[in-house]
Amino acid sequence: MFVTANGTKIETMLPCTIEEFLLRQDLLPRSVVVEHNGAAVAPSEFAQRWLQAGDRLEIVKIVAGG
Repeated sequence: MFVTANGTKIETMLPCTIEEFLLRQDLLPRSVVVEHNGAAVAPSEFAQRWLQAGDRLEIVKIVAGG
């Protein structure tokens, strides 16, 4: 099954949560901001929000610095 993340089609085992998907992509859930099918998702919801085939994600890494 596929989801689209940042415009790239990615094959993954579905259904899975956003948190599981992020970890499979070697992304720490606390270090990203996620939009799921056009809606912002609070980090506290990553473990409860389920992905299905065809879903779209926008994932932005948080970078700290000065």
